[in-house]
Order: sequence, then structure tokens, then C-alpha cells
Amino acid sequence: MRLVLVPTPIGNLEDITLRALRTLKEAEVVACEDTRRTGLLLRHYGIATPTLRLDQHTVHRARELLAPYAYVAYATDAGTPGISDPGAELVRMALEWGWKVEALPGPTALIPALVASGLPTHRFTFEGFLPKGGKERRERLWALAREGRTAVLYESPHRLRKTLEDLREVYGPEHPVAIARELTKVHEEVFRGTLEEALAHFLEPRGEFVLVLAPKEAPLPEGEEVLQALRAKGLKGKALFQALLEAGLPRNEAYRLALGKSEEGA
Repeated sequence: MRLVLVPTPIGNLEDITLRALRTLKEAEVVACEDTRRTGLLLRHYGIATPTLRLDQHTVHRARELLAPYAYVAYATDAGTPGISDPGAELVRMALEWGWKVEALPGPTALIPALVASGLPTHRFTFEGFLPKGGKERRERLWALAREGRTAVLYESPHRLRKTLEDLREVYGPEHPVAIARELTKVHEEVFRGTLEEALAHFLEPRGEFVLVLAPKEAPLPEGEEVLQALRAKGLKGKALFQALLEAGLPRNEAYRLALGKSEEGA
């Protein structure tokens, strides 16, 4: 059994490799997130290979659905399969079944946004989509700030402003950011400025976004600066202690800071 992951354009239909087109033609079936969307691409290039829907709701049935085929191409709605989509789960299962898995190089929103940002590219971390809320989201935001590397995020239009507000709180309002919108499409835009300026610019966000954050000049310390930021929000007592834990501080240090103890008196 052979599974080939085929990157497809994230906007401009010309952004596909000759090898990807050959694979789509030669495969027995093209498994995809949305047969209508992938069907448009196949028809554009005159490819008659049948399609089969394999999305987050049906990927658990992959072995059953793909059993009749010895050569499967897999394409997601856009970009390289396996990044923030069901492709990663399909690869894991296919390897367990002993299938041969190949991944073709090709389109992705991550690298063009990073390169066009004008921010450091030699060391970066890719976060994808942040958790939607709660403790896990706060912990990830603080962890990103401590990375000391350029950070890349994906975000949807209806959550962009909330994410920018949360990033402003952790990184600071004057922190540099680049935001790529609708890459390779007609209304492509790359905004470069500060988090505060980004909030003023994207008042009614539309499209799909990639956020590229400059690294912190120095990783956030594990104590006083975090404490000051939380106290500025009016937190104290148990609420302050819990917030320090959610920011990723060790329990003993969070307890010491919340009580206002010095290192010597701890």
C-alpha cells in the first residue's frame, strides 16, 4: 500500500508542482477533506482520478475506506497535508498498518509568511492554532514569549483580534509583528508593525491569517516581571497564585511570589 501526501495551492492554482500533478493523475484515488474543493483543482488540470472524502469526521475509518486501493494520494483543503489538519492522524495510522508513506514538497502558508515578515528566520517556532481559551491558552502564550525565537501562528478572522489582544498582554503593545492575510490570493496583504498598530489596522478582519512575532529581546524571567504584569491586572491572593501557575511558573516559586516573600525568606 502506498500513501502520498500531495500539497495543493493555498490560493493561486498555479502554485502546484509538476510532480504533484503527476501523482494526482497516477493514483487510484485522491482522498481529501472536501471532494468539491479538491474536485475544482482536479478539473482545472484535467485530472479524472476519482475522489473520496476523508476528513476529521471520517479519518478513523480510513483503513476501511482505503482498503480497495493500493495507491492513494491525499490532499487537504489547501497547503501541505499534516499541518493543522487530519493528515497527521492519517500518516500515524498508515505507518502502523505498514504502508509506504511519502510526502511531497509544496505550498504552505507558514514559510512564505515567515520569509516575507522581515523578522529573524534563522530560529523560529511554529505554534499553529492556539488553544481557544482557558489555562492551556495562557500557558502556551507565556511559553511562546519565553522561547526567545520568532513565533508563527495561524488564526481565523473571527478570533484574530482576541489573539492580538492576548499577545499584546504577554509581549507588550510595542512588540513587532507581521501578519500575512490571504497569501497568494487576489487580496494578499502583509502587515508589518507593532501589536498595538495591528489592532488598530485589523478592525474587521477578513480572510485567513498567519501571524509572525519577533522574538523577545530576552526570554521572560520566571518571576518578578510576570508577577508585575499580573498585579497590574488587579490580581492578588489565590487568584494571583493560580495565574502564576497558569503562566508556567513552578508551584514553589508561584507560592513565594504570591505571598510576597523574598528569596532569602522563602
